Amino acid sequence: MYSEIKNGGVTSAKGYKAAGVACGIKDGIKRDFAMVVSEKTANAAGVFTRNVVKGHSLQLTLKNLRATGKADAVVVNSGCANACVGADGDEAALKVVEYAAKKLNTKPENIIINSTGVIGKVLDWKAAVHGVDLAFDALSVEGGTDAEAAIMTTDTVKKEYAVSFELNGKTINIGGMAKGSGMIHPNMGTMISVITTDAAVSSDILQRALRETADCTYNRVSVDGDTSVCDMTVIMANGLAGNDEISDWDSPERELFSEMLKVVCEYLARMLAKDGEGATKLMEVKVVNAENKEQAYTIACAIAKSPLVKTAMFGEDANWGRILTAAGYSGAEFNPDTVDVYIGDVMTCKNGCALDFDEDAALVVLKKNEVVITVDMKAGDAWDRMWSCDFSYDYVKINGSYRT
Repeated sequence: MYSEIKNGGVTSAKGYKAAGVACGIKDGIKRDFAMVVSEKTANAAGVFTRNVVKGHSLQLTLKNLRATGKADAVVVNSGCANACVGADGDEAALKVVEYAAKKLNTKPENIIINSTGVIGKVLDWKAAVHGVDLAFDALSVEGGTDAEAAIMTTDTVKKEYAVSFELNGKTINIGGMAKGSGMIHPNMGTMISVITTDAAVSSDILQRALRETADCTYNRVSVDGDTSVCDMTVIMANGLAGNDEISDWDSPERELFSEMLKVVCEYLARMLAKDGEGATKLMEVKVVNAENKEQAYTIACAIAKSPLVKTAMFGEDANWGRILTAAGYSGAEFNPDTVDVYIGDVMTCKNGCALDFDEDAALVVLKKNEVVITVDMKAGDAWDRMWSCDFSYDYVKINGSYRT
């Protein structure tokens, strides 16, 4: 139904260029300013952190998107969150947006901006404006990977993906990039993602599709249970694929577009979880045969963020009791005497009771870089899942000295 675009990212769709440059917000050597530009004004939508505290750059983006539902470009800096600094942070974000709009010959309202990094420092807007100049001169179809590198903070690997598919005789492309390694939890925890498509999609449909997709992808990632103040995923749709605009939510065209958007975001979400700070393995928690969706989500979320479960995964210890315990304190109501727990394909607990399971077989599972934990509630037909990672010694090292 779709094909993966080799080395695809935010410039895989028609009409997009990008760049990532070093403008001096960090150390003058590392890339710290990204720009993604559409050659045609695009319909745009976004999903943002529900943290009451929000960075000043993000606040400006919320204002701009609500006013226009359009975008010509996205600019993101790393190295400074531009958060919790008062009016100076608002002014810095506005100066960068106004300069970028002038450079791109568009309105400031059509520029999406965000910042990521240390909270409590004002964005050096002069350095960021310099970044606009450098990025503008470097814009290219090949620049997506550099843009991805420029938004990374504690990430250890780049996170890019793109797919191509046919829609009513037209070739549609969707590509994206994401950053995030720590402070990640549902309701948009510290991660930033930029998605581009050449499909023609109305702003209303785009917003609804993105929110629905984020709920089952990005909002199913938990690295450490924390959420930050600059989190967002945004999408631009410039229509250059030439399809009739998707404007009916119940149409098969919208359903296919949403399905492909989910493919891209799920891939990126799994990469976010796998690259958790200090992580050595991806942990997928599946709760199946639950009484309802809420029960399944609540239990999966508790297990995914449990420090004891995560440390057991790092230590390759099949300590299933921690899994059942996390389910028990999750807040979900259930009968523990019907619950089975699996680590990979090894059943470790049946009907809430210990089994004499094969420890060696469980160890084989736990030594893999991806581990699936399954909790079978045997109470209905609902299910949900979360992606998380183990907690290693390096997680403490990274976060114990983040500002330095």
